[in-house]
Amino acid sequence: MTNTEKTNTSPCAAEDALKVKALFLGPKSENREYFKNMLNFLMDEHMHWRSDFHPEDRMVSTAKEMRSEEYLTTLDRTSDVLMQLSNKLKETSMPWFSSRYLGHMNSDTLMVANLAYMATILYNPNNVAYEASTATTPMEIEAGKDMATMLGFDPEQSWGHITTDGTIANYEGMWMARNLKSFPPAVKKIRPDLVPGLDDWQIMNMSTTQVLDLIGKVKEAGCFDEVRNESARGIGAGDGSLGVVLVPQSKHYSWVKAADVLGIGNKNLIQVQVNDHYHMDIDTLKSIIDDHIARKIPIMAVVAVVGTTEEGAIDEVDRIVELRAEYEKQGINFYFHIDAAYGGYSRALYLDEQNRFMEYDEVKERLSADGIFIHETEYPQREIYEAYKAIPAADSITIDPHKMGYIPYSAGGITIKDRRILDLISYFAAYVFESGEDSPTLLGSYIMEGSKAGATAAAVWATHRLIPLNVTGYGRIIGRSIEGAQMLSNALTTTKYITVNDRKFQVETLAGKPDFNIVCMAFNEVGNTDLDAMNALNEKIYNESSYVSGPVYKNDWITSKTALAREDYGDAPRNFVKRLGVPTAEWDRVGSVYVLRVCLLNPFVSHNVHFDVLWDGLLAILKEKLAAAIAGDGKC
Repeated sequence: MTNTEKTNTSPCAAEDALKVKALFLGPKSENREYFKNMLNFLMDEHMHWRSDFHPEDRMVSTAKEMRSEEYLTTLDRTSDVLMQLSNKLKETSMPWFSSRYLGHMNSDTLMVANLAYMATILYNPNNVAYEASTATTPMEIEAGKDMATMLGFDPEQSWGHITTDGTIANYEGMWMARNLKSFPPAVKKIRPDLVPGLDDWQIMNMSTTQVLDLIGKVKEAGCFDEVRNESARGIGAGDGSLGVVLVPQSKHYSWVKAADVLGIGNKNLIQVQVNDHYHMDIDTLKSIIDDHIARKIPIMAVVAVVGTTEEGAIDEVDRIVELRAEYEKQGINFYFHIDAAYGGYSRALYLDEQNRFMEYDEVKERLSADGIFIHETEYPQREIYEAYKAIPAADSITIDPHKMGYIPYSAGGITIKDRRILDLISYFAAYVFESGEDSPTLLGSYIMEGSKAGATAAAVWATHRLIPLNVTGYGRIIGRSIEGAQMLSNALTTTKYITVNDRKFQVETLAGKPDFNIVCMAFNEVGNTDLDAMNALNEKIYNESSYVSGPVYKNDWITSKTALAREDYGDAPRNFVKRLGVPTAEWDRVGSVYVLRVCLLNPFVSHNVHFDVLWDGLLAILKEKLAAAIAGDGKC
């Protein structure tokens, strides 16, 4: 067999089976005809369903009434409002579909998701009330299983569902951690015979599996409700006895809210220093845990982040897992949650067609051989690979389809390693899963939300049916995004200096090679040592590159920004500031650095044109932005 024949018959050669350009409406509405035709079909299907449901029923509106002046005027007024809406949307919305928009964590969304969402909106299912959503509630549970499988959980033992967003998913993760930690002491109070020989410290350091096994014993003893009423669910968690939650400084703000909302208290939310790659510092994490153990303060949970929203950083999950195993040998246990709201879907890059997590060299080979990466790149670095490999060790994971799933808002999600934990949050019977089957009728009893759109579940479900959650499917889309960030980072590093109006400016990326698809960068004029002046320059560049500068449609490059302050990141940004030519004494004085944040979710940046052409265009735009930023500052 020739090499060509091997390529054509290999399951790796999936480009013909899944064409990324055919999945999106397109930056120039390239797939408009298909989209309109399918949308018309779906709308017609719904209209026929209405008209054919009990055809003996009479029409509400008669033909005569529909010709009346009042009727037609009402329709005209409806048209006027919708035209106003369309005008406002086109005038002021962000162009997520365009490669010129590299701002927030947004991109064009998948056609299948949009069509499924719009089709389901007309049926208006409420997924918390199963009797009102008999079609879409099972879709939500099935989509949850899809995500759990992609993240490496056993599909027979795990569980997942769609939330409004990652914030709610994070709430649910901490909700489970809190209730899990409070269950054993409640058992000891009500039925000490079920935890014989365990002192209070041992009770507070039972592993997740041990606590879930204990639930079974409590059920058999017939005292689950009594125990539950003595847990955090009955008496609260405000006294701090359940211990502390450890999160990296790079955490999403929802974790601060979660500690407040769930009564854990923000004094019990401990932020762990990040290093200059914006990963949770493992040595600091260990030191904090040791300090609390010495003072007999339990560790309720440790939270890692896979894809920080500011830097796109991937915490060293594997090292946290190893550390957790070391403590387990010492009789110290804690709940482990991963906030992968942003980076969770990118685990698909590492899975083959059988959902097997591939070996490192195999991943590298597939990314190249399958045409997912078309440029030379070092991605993934070994440490990134090991972090993704270790993800299944978590007890629960936040993952957002509306980020790297390319699905419209609002679609967050959470997956759980062992679904027995749902008994600790359920407001239905205490025997939710004894039959071993998921019951969609119970969904509302063990989630945090009330009424929510079934259209979201339909969008996620339909997308998962079309696009495999592995390297041949989502891997193709997300890989392009990651490659775009790698290429931009390389170009900035190579360029280093930009000259505008005979003035020389240095550009630096925040943390070298990006872990994911965000590139943070800052400019400084060569010779400037004033951090306030550098921050002001970058703020002006942002103002020239955002809605601040005027109508969005007139802007040729739109990006985002963030500020890295000492109160949030400690001294992690100090080296970054130093690389830009600003003395560390200035960092000590100011304690905050303003950076431009470029999110490259768009899958057409790296594959759309030859990258050097794209970079030349972007470089020209950056020079224009710099020229506008320095105009009128009094310098020649």
